[in-house]
Amino acid sequence: MLQAELTMIAFLVLVSGFVGLSVAESAESYEKDPKYWHRIVDQDLLDRLSPRQKGVAKNVILFLGDGMGISTVTASRILAGQMAGNNGEQYKLSFDKFPYMGLSKTYSVNYQTTDSAASATACLTGVKTNNGVLGLSAAASKGNCSSSKNAQVDSILRWSLNAGKSAGVVTTTRVTHASPAASYSHTPHRDWESESQSKECEDIALQLITRNYDINVIMGGGRTKFYPPGSDSTSNGTREDRRNLVQEWEQIMRKKNVSYSYVYNKASLDNVNLDKTDYLLGLFNQDHMNDEKSRDPTKEPSIVDMTEKAIKILQKNKKGFFLFVEGGKIDLGHHNSTAAVALHETVTFSKAVEISLQMTNASETLIVVTADHSNVMSMGGSAARNNPILGVSANAKHRPVIEAKDKLAYTTILYANGPGYRRPRQDVTKVDTSSATYVSQSAVPMAKETHGGEDVGIFATGPQSFLYTGVHEQNYIPMVMAYASCVGPYAEGKKPCAKYEQP
Repeated sequence: MLQAELTMIAFLVLVSGFVGLSVAESAESYEKDPKYWHRIVDQDLLDRLSPRQKGVAKNVILFLGDGMGISTVTASRILAGQMAGNNGEQYKLSFDKFPYMGLSKTYSVNYQTTDSAASATACLTGVKTNNGVLGLSAAASKGNCSSSKNAQVDSILRWSLNAGKSAGVVTTTRVTHASPAASYSHTPHRDWESESQSKECEDIALQLITRNYDINVIMGGGRTKFYPPGSDSTSNGTREDRRNLVQEWEQIMRKKNVSYSYVYNKASLDNVNLDKTDYLLGLFNQDHMNDEKSRDPTKEPSIVDMTEKAIKILQKNKKGFFLFVEGGKIDLGHHNSTAAVALHETVTFSKAVEISLQMTNASETLIVVTADHSNVMSMGGSAARNNPILGVSANAKHRPVIEAKDKLAYTTILYANGPGYRRPRQDVTKVDTSSATYVSQSAVPMAKETHGGEDVGIFATGPQSFLYTGVHEQNYIPMVMAYASCVGPYAEGKKPCAKYEQP
């Protein structure tokens, strides 16, 4: 029955002669015809009615857009389309094309609106916890070292390593920042990234090097957390214990008798010999990496560059791999209310997802794209179709829309709170609202914009990806990965996994 339905819809799409609409073509010639919209649905049905993707996931890739709520996805989709010279509203990001989508409820154990530590812990370990806590259950309280002793929970990264797979972590933030750290660390305070910040518990950077040296690929920023002051020309180290953790990592690699590389800029990453590198540590900035609007491509790799290199190294393991990729500067762009930064980061994040699709086998790789939380960016007003998403809300004649009681124009992108509060409001027709430095207007004055508490999207493709449809608790995300790849709680001898499904 299903095959007959697919054949019929494929025929309808074929005879319709449907082609995509470009900006150069008049929308009126297409969109006033009801058949145009029916043809779009025919194609969508054809894409969605394919048989459910079952089987075992040899590889699992989790892409986490930090702060990439639904409004951010929508606005970034429009931006990407407009950058490509197309009608932005009808454009699709790479993960928009995934066959399955659901929603994730992001609250933490103790807050309606989560932070990145609690949400990343849920996304990676399958356990919800308190805000500010990493790799620990809610039995641990923020800042209380003694409360963490019996609260440790492991992540899908650790489950995969225990199953003999390779594993990697890629981020555009510090590698010790909350989201990436949730994959390998256990600490009651997300800010205890180096020894100078953590006096009671073992700091996050130290845990990464001394307890997680079996992670094959680690790339991002944050060099200062690994060096003592004055020990390295590329970093203003912060470690008061005088330990050089990069040197310690290299010593561990030599003791293990494995091939390894430490890199700190784009050139050294490009020169990595894949045949002679099974372990890669890349620290490309003293702090967070630069965003796409300010990154020097000759000095600092992009998230696309890092993702590509990581997959090439991890693919060498015949048992498969787990890779965590975080687009962390999306969130930081929002916190500054610099919408241009956040949206351009999301567009580049989508390109990293695209490169992973090109490099992996769809029948054996589960790829999941989600967010840890949203931010309070809104997209609204009365802008005409294909009006610049980062511009002033304008009508079809490019005249600013004036509906506000103060008689001033407004932008399509606004924030509920943040540093863009001004009274009286700024006249946005006199500034470049698409600039990376433009601070979008907000309703409530705050030093930094806050997270949002609503559900976020889950986009999935590959083996068992259909399991992500519906509305789920955030901690559901890694458990499906474990089921699909038969690791962790679903490893051999534990619970049944995808390997034992009926054909």
